Amino acid sequence: MMQFDPELVRVMRAALEEVMQRAPVEYSNQATKAYLAECILRTAGQGRTSFDALVTAAADHMPTIPNLFS
Repeated sequence: MMQFDPELVRVMRAALEEVMQRAPVEYSNQATKAYLAECILRTAGQGRTSFDALVTAAADHMPTIPNLFS
């Protein structure tokens, strides 16, 4: 299991909050948040750790969110 330093965890949390602001209201829930958090964790695990890279990676998965609930 990967471990992230506290500063990166702070950046990942901020990225998650930023991308959740972009989520459609009807999908702004814990399931969406968990899904996007997973996207952010996967991205950070691949070494892309900047705020912008994490937000972009999660936002790129935004179109798949409606499919998760259908």
